[in-house]
Amino acid sequence: MADNEERNTKKAKNNRPSCLGYPVSIFFIVVNEFCERFSYYGMKAVLVLYFKYFIGWDNDLSTTIYHTFVALCYLTPILGAIIADSWLGKFKTIVYLSVVYTIGQVIMAISAIHDITDANRDGTPDNMTFHTAMSMLGLILIALGTGGIKPCVAAFGGDQFEEHQEKQRSSFFSIFYLSINAGSLLSTLITPILRAQECGIYSKQSCFPLAFGVPAALMVVALIVFIAGHSMYIMESPKGNILLRVMKCIGFAVKNRFNHRSKQHPKREHWMDWAEEKYDKLLIAQVKMVLKVLFLYIPLPMFWALFDQQGSRWTLQATTMDGNFGAFIIQPDQMQIVNPMLIVIMVPIMDSAVYPLIKKCGINFTPLRRMTVGMLLAALAFVAAALLQIQIDRTIPDFPSSSQTQVKFLNLGNTSVPVVVGGQEPFAVPGFNSSNEYMTLDTENVTVSAGGRNATAYFQKETRHTVLINADGMLQTLNDITEKPSQGMNAIRFVNGFRSHLNFTIKSDNLGPIAPLQASGYLSVTHGKANFTIVNREGQTCHYILQLGFGSSYTVLIPSTFTFGESCTENIKAIQDIERNGIHMAWQVIQYFLMTCGEVVFSVTGLDFSYSQAPSNMKSVLQAGWLLTVAVGNIIVLIVAEAGSLPDQWAEYVLFACLLVAVSIIFAFMAYFYTYIDPAEIEAKFMELEPEDKKKSELEMMTKDNLAYVNYEMSNNTDAKQTKI
Repeated sequence: MADNEERNTKKAKNNRPSCLGYPVSIFFIVVNEFCERFSYYGMKAVLVLYFKYFIGWDNDLSTTIYHTFVALCYLTPILGAIIADSWLGKFKTIVYLSVVYTIGQVIMAISAIHDITDANRDGTPDNMTFHTAMSMLGLILIALGTGGIKPCVAAFGGDQFEEHQEKQRSSFFSIFYLSINAGSLLSTLITPILRAQECGIYSKQSCFPLAFGVPAALMVVALIVFIAGHSMYIMESPKGNILLRVMKCIGFAVKNRFNHRSKQHPKREHWMDWAEEKYDKLLIAQVKMVLKVLFLYIPLPMFWALFDQQGSRWTLQATTMDGNFGAFIIQPDQMQIVNPMLIVIMVPIMDSAVYPLIKKCGINFTPLRRMTVGMLLAALAFVAAALLQIQIDRTIPDFPSSSQTQVKFLNLGNTSVPVVVGGQEPFAVPGFNSSNEYMTLDTENVTVSAGGRNATAYFQKETRHTVLINADGMLQTLNDITEKPSQGMNAIRFVNGFRSHLNFTIKSDNLGPIAPLQASGYLSVTHGKANFTIVNREGQTCHYILQLGFGSSYTVLIPSTFTFGESCTENIKAIQDIERNGIHMAWQVIQYFLMTCGEVVFSVTGLDFSYSQAPSNMKSVLQAGWLLTVAVGNIIVLIVAEAGSLPDQWAEYVLFACLLVAVSIIFAFMAYFYTYIDPAEIEAKFMELEPEDKKKSELEMMTKDNLAYVNYEMSNNTDAKQTKI
């Protein structure tokens, strides 16, 4: 039966169409990978902002759910590999899980349509539970899909080549790598731009449906293209999964050792030797080598705990910064593109310049030492992020605590007015202006004297207030915003000191009519030149332009002397209540550079080290262990984000940096006592003891599994944008 399948496979290979010496089938696989990576990274780039701005979660919960999703994406590849190797085969596994993947992406796009539950058409969904449940279902399906196909696609591409096509196979993986990086780079650049657009049926909001919809469409294309090449593929039957075999061997050894724990049974050199009753010595020796490397993996999740925060904490940090780069605007989620761009630059520099230079200096820069340096560089990146966060915090106002209230005064008259608040020192509010700073009060009911007129004012705690003083000394209290405007928008309101009603419009948004001596609500306005149109009841107009940055708040005063005409804007005054974001996003490049350098010397080196120290038929087992460290690292982040009680974000960055430094020291200590081995030499010793026919069978199995691992490693390594060019 097996011989018939092998003959059919060889016959199919000989009859397949080719182009320039390559099987035509691989072009379907490459296009599929480009579209799938565009879909995944595009969705992932805007995910944390979707949680924060659409669902309405705070930074901690948004970070927690984001890293839970990433952890699932790195746990499911193990499941996908087992399904493909033991049950369905690679082709069916890719197709079935891609269907699940596509459904998940479509559900995510639907969950972001606010008009679905916005019955009163106010721009806010009325049933947020529906949107939350839909998005969680979508993310679970996406995690199953993207993780499940991760170990299959590149290996399936490698199956399409014959033994004499090694050169073409190598070129295929280069093209495959290019498609992965092209998809991820383009999606990280494009989807934040789509998100920044405004869309909606009844009200305009940030266009998350489009930002999720385009990746969903690309995933549909990926599935259709992959299925279209069905008749040209070579599909090998499942031959069993080495990971399951290793797990059974370890399980038997543990069970057998437990059953023979009494002192009457002699001790064995290694606890894995208790598996000798059922498994051959070669397999046991190979498992020992695997466990030796896996032991070194124990400290590694801490690196990924820091690395994967580029898409969560660092993106949220960018939302409080200035993204104006002159001729173009950078969205906070677009800063993630710095990492893959630097990877493309740094990998060849490290390989062709840095490492040879270190070698010429006589320094033995072993793989484990490189990994230690990579961890320290990642810790240094978080120190840079903490220092940047301290500077950002200095530009953010001190909003009132739960036991305080804050008050400022705005004088609509033309002359200065003396003000006394709660028996404190008197101060003057200039004519047609505001008091300089907010006053912080510990009581809600305060006696206020303005221009000799006394009144008792009620100021709600944990709120900012502006008190309007008209020309007669009458007081009117306004509620101000108590946080930075979200998404880099600006909060603008108008106070009408004119004698008649006025309308204020910008684009399709309208504030008004505003009665004399009254204030409008806040209007959310994007950065750049904001062109407001002021209209009275007679239809006269005045155009007022306000240059806006990111995250500011203004109260615009219309004076009593306001007149329509060419000079209508001369006396209009914009008072800044909250300063715009003062720290430029370009400062984040420093921490991205340090993290990328750490990634290059840690991740690429770590995979190369694992490959060199692993038995030839168990390299995929170490790849599974490597992916597991990524998943555990993300779990660490969600634990810290939910359980941590640090009041400041910079302190959390420092905490992560300190934890990674401590783990680096432990890893360096473990590495110091590690003895490098030659797996092939060890395997050869055991192969000499085996019968000739079994020796041949084992050798064939090693060769096939070794090739499968190369394909599998290329899939996952390039997927993380960490493979050498």
